[in-house]
Formats: sequence, C-alpha cells, structure tokens
Amino acid sequence: MSERSDDRGLTDRKFYKAKQEAAFSEAAIMRTPQTQHPAYRLAFQDPDFLLREDLRPIRFQLELLKPEMLLEEAGVGSTLVFYGSARIPAPDQAEALVAAAAAGDEGAQAVARSLADKAKYYDEARRLAKLASECAPIEQGKRQFVVCSGGGPSIMEAANRGALEGGAESVGLNIVLPHEQAPNRFVTPYLSFNFHYFALRKMHFLIRARAVAVFPGGFGTLDELMELLTLIQTGKMKPIPILLFGKQFWDRVINFEALAEEGTINRDDLNLFSWCETAEEAWQCITDFYDLDCGVCTD
Repeated sequence: MSERSDDRGLTDRKFYKAKQEAAFSEAAIMRTPQTQHPAYRLAFQDPDFLLREDLRPIRFQLELLKPEMLLEEAGVGSTLVFYGSARIPAPDQAEALVAAAAAGDEGAQAVARSLADKAKYYDEARRLAKLASECAPIEQGKRQFVVCSGGGPSIMEAANRGALEGGAESVGLNIVLPHEQAPNRFVTPYLSFNFHYFALRKMHFLIRARAVAVFPGGFGTLDELMELLTLIQTGKMKPIPILLFGKQFWDRVINFEALAEEGTINRDDLNLFSWCETAEEAWQCITDFYDLDCGVCTD
C-alpha cells in the first residue's frame, strides 16, 4: 500500500506541534480586551506565569532537561570537569596584575603576588584540557572526557581554551550572578549553558563526569570539591579520579591529615583524591584508573 500524501495517512501526526499552535495563535489573534490580557497567553509562552514562585519545580525540570537533551544530541558521553578559581591570571597577565596592585597597600600587593604565582595552574589546566581533547577515546559512538568547565574566566577559560587548541568542542556551565558574568570565548557556542539554580548546575557537572581536576580556588571551588568528596565517601557516587593540583595550596587551606587524626573522616578517605602538579601526571592518573591505552600523545 502506498503512503498517502493527505491527512488521512495512518502514520500522519494528528495533533499540531506546540510551535505550530503558537504560530496559529499569533497569526489569528484579534486585539480585544480578552486576547490582550495575560490570562489568554498560552501557558508555555507566558514568562510571567513560568516565573511564578509556585512554578519553581517546573523550572527545576527545565534546567535539568535542557542541557541533558542537548548534550545527548551532541554525542557527549562523558566529561572531564575542571574546578578552580576565577581570579588566577593567565601567565601573560600576571605581571600586569602585580603592577596594578603596586599603588595599593601591602596586603593588596601580597594578594596580587600570590595570584600571579598561581598563573602556572592556568597553563596546567590548559595543557590537561588539550591532552584530553587530543587523546580521549570514542566509545559507543560518543565522545569521552569532553572538557567541561564553569564557563567563566581564569582556570575555566584555560580549560575551554585547551580543548579548542586540541581540536575539540567543550562545555561551559555558566550561572546567573548579581555581578556580570559571561561565557569565555573558548566555550563551544552550542554547548554553552546558563543556569539559575546552583543545584542543577552542580548536577550537570557530575552526571557525566568521569574525572575532575581541581585547581586552587575559593568558596565555589571548595563547595564543589567537598560535595564531590562527600558523594563518593558516602557511596552515593561511584569513585572517579579526583585530581588536586597544588598540594602546597591545599595543605595550607585544608588540613586533611587533621581531619583523619580527629577521627571525623577515615584515613582511607585520604585516598579519594590524587595529588598532581602537571597535566601529564593528571592524565596518567585518569588513564591508569580506567586502564586506557591512550597515554600522553606526542607529535
């Protein structure tokens, strides 16, 4: 039996899609008090309605679904996530940062020097992202260890930049903040997402994560690291490589040994993460963990 070209075909869609219905509504609308009132808007086209406090559960769902669907469509199988400060300068900006603080007090100058000293981690994040992008495997038709950052500046920028230099796309998970924040220019545009809810953003960081590189950072980095460690420690998440860059920094801001000595964590919990100083060390940890034959690539 040949297929029918009219609306009587057995497999034809019998209901118009929402986008078509919306177009019908806009084309046929008559300007009357009734049609101009917000109550008449289609619910899914009514931002005032969608932004009501009572609709928060729906917005949760939307922020979970949109990135998930687009990442699936993009063939992203797993991610290598980068956490780290938004304040550490790129090496070519370090001297300018110190010079700009020269007119300030000693405290401001010390902070500038400290941040400038950490510029090396920008380069290590960039190199690790490039390594992963050049060497990561494709399994079941999906790209593995796709670089994923918070989409912002500094360490996040370095990660997305390194992926681009490695010839790969990368993900940026930005979040709306009271002060200005925009995606860095190295994020792949169609993999650049924006969130209202920190909780949903955190979920997307870890849903596909198969390794996490953590560089020196502040409250946000500490929050993300501790939540990740807690998820694995409590068995809510299976172990993955957690790569801590900058042992000197971390030993100064968190006394992990003291936590074990006080008995508030088990000594075995100190094995949940690995210390790294270079991109090559980190990538080796990842390939060893997953028993992958995709070591450091050479020209």
